[in-house]
Amino acid sequence: MQGRTSHQLPTTLAELAERAATAHPGREALADGEVRWTFPRLRDEIHTAARAAIAHGVRPGDRVAIWAPNSRHWIAAALGAVTVGAVLVPVNTRYKPAEAADILRRSGARLLFTEHDFLGTDYAAALRASGEDLGALRATVALHGPGWDAYLAAAARVPEAERADRAAAVRPDDLADVLYTSGTTGRSKGVMTTHAQTLSLYSTWSRLVGLRPGDRYLLVNPFFHTFGYKAGVLACLLNGVTMLPEPVYDPDRILARMAAERVTCLMGPPTVFHGLLHHPRRAAHDLSALRLAGTGAAAVPTALVEEIRGTLGAPHVFTAYGLTESGGVVSVCPPDADADTVAHTVGPALPGTEIRVVAPDGRVLEAGEPGEIQVRGPHVMRGYLDDPAATAEAVVDGGWLRTGDIGALDGRGYLTVTDRLKDMYVVGGFNAYPAEIENVLLRHEAVLDAAVVGAPDERLGEVGVAFLVTRGPVDEAELTAWARERLANFKVPRRYVTVPELPRNAGGKLLKGELRRRVRGEGA
Repeated sequence: MQGRTSHQLPTTLAELAERAATAHPGREALADGEVRWTFPRLRDEIHTAARAAIAHGVRPGDRVAIWAPNSRHWIAAALGAVTVGAVLVPVNTRYKPAEAADILRRSGARLLFTEHDFLGTDYAAALRASGEDLGALRATVALHGPGWDAYLAAAARVPEAERADRAAAVRPDDLADVLYTSGTTGRSKGVMTTHAQTLSLYSTWSRLVGLRPGDRYLLVNPFFHTFGYKAGVLACLLNGVTMLPEPVYDPDRILARMAAERVTCLMGPPTVFHGLLHHPRRAAHDLSALRLAGTGAAAVPTALVEEIRGTLGAPHVFTAYGLTESGGVVSVCPPDADADTVAHTVGPALPGTEIRVVAPDGRVLEAGEPGEIQVRGPHVMRGYLDDPAATAEAVVDGGWLRTGDIGALDGRGYLTVTDRLKDMYVVGGFNAYPAEIENVLLRHEAVLDAAVVGAPDERLGEVGVAFLVTRGPVDEAELTAWARERLANFKVPRRYVTVPELPRNAGGKLLKGELRRRVRGEGA
C-alpha cells in the first residue's frame, strides 16, 4: 500500500475493524438509510456481533453462511463471525432454496444469517419449506427484526476479553472464507482463501486503482460476490472509505443517492454505467463528486469509457481482470490510461503476480498470440473445498492457475481477455471468439449490450447468433453490413435477436449457457 497506510495493514481480518477505528477515529465509516456510523462505532458493532457469535457457540474454523442482500447488518454479522475465527460462506441471493441448501450442505455451515423479508421473499421460511438436507446447519438468524436483536443481546454473556483472545488467536494463514464460483460452467465449487491472501491482495488493489481515505463508495456490487465483499467492504475498511451499501440496483435510487451522498467511487459491470448514462433524469442530479469508476466482467466499449469520463465526469476509469480462484483480481488497467487501453485491455499483472498465455499443447506463447490465460501468485486459492481432483485440474505444475479464459499479452505486458474457452465456436473450421464480435457490435450507435453464441448449422457446423439490447429498432441488414466492414466473413453473425436485457449473474457475467439453450431450442 501507499506509505500513508502501509504501517497500519493488519495481519488478519480479525484486526481490521480495530485498525480502521484507530486510523480514522472521526471519519464516517457507513451510511445505511438514516443510520450513520463512524469507524469506532462500526468497530463496536462488529465486536458486539463477534461476542454474540461466541455466545451462540461459533468456534474457530466453523463455517458461517450469509444469504442476504447488502446492508450494515451483513457487514456486522459477517465480520463479527470472522473476527472470532469463523470461515465466512457468502451465498448468492439469486439462488433458489435448493441451490442455497446445496452450498450450506457442502460447506458444512453451522450458522446461517438470512432475511425474513426481502423483495417479498422470506428466505428462512423458503429454506425450511424446501425440505432440503441442510447438513450441519443448527441455527438460522434473521438480520433484521427481533431475531437479530436477540442474537446481539446474547453478546452480554461474553466478556470483551474473551473476544479479544479469540481474535488474537486467528493466524494470517487461517482460512478466512469459502466463496463459491458462479456455476456458469457447471456445479459451483468452494474457493478457499486465507486472511493474509485477502489483505495483501486488496491493499495492492486499492493502491493501483487509487482508493483513498475520505472517498465515499456506493456499494452496488452484491456482498456475496468477491468484488462486493473484498473490493467493497474490506477495501473500505483498509483505506478509511465511507461505505454506502445498496441492497438492489435501482437507477432512480442510485442517481439520487449519488447526488445526496456526494459519491466519489462507483464500481460495477457496464450495465450499471449504461443505466446511469441513459437515464432520462440524469442531468437533474449533481454527480460532480464522482472521481473513480471501475468496470469489467463484460465487453467494455471505448465509447463507454469516454462517456463515463465526459458525461458522468469521473476522470479516473479503470478495468480489471480476475476470478474467484485468484482472490478476485489478477490485473488492473491504470485509471489514467487512454480510453482505448482501458476498454480493450485489463492492464498488466499485479505486482508479484505472473501471467502467461499457453497453447493447447502446453507451449508458452509469445506476445500477441492468443491462448489460455494462466496465473501464478501468492493470491491464488488454497484450493477447492473437499475437491482435490478439481483443484489438481485447476492449479497445475509450478502453481499455475488455469483460468479457462482465452487472451493475449501485448508488448507492454498488458492483457487482453478474448473469451472463455467454452464460449469459442467453430465456423467452417475457423475459431470464432464471441467477445471480439461483441466488441464490434457494441461500437454501433444503436447497440447498448451484446452477446454472441454459436448455434448449430448443417453446412458450417456452427454460426454466430447475436442477442442485442438496442436503443430502438435496428435493421438486421444494417448490422450485418456494419459487422462485415470490421470482421472476417466467418465471424459475422448470421442472425440477430433483440431482447430487453441479457441474462447475467450478480457479478455482471453473461450467462451464455441460457442463450445457447435458447438457440438450440429454436433450431437456429
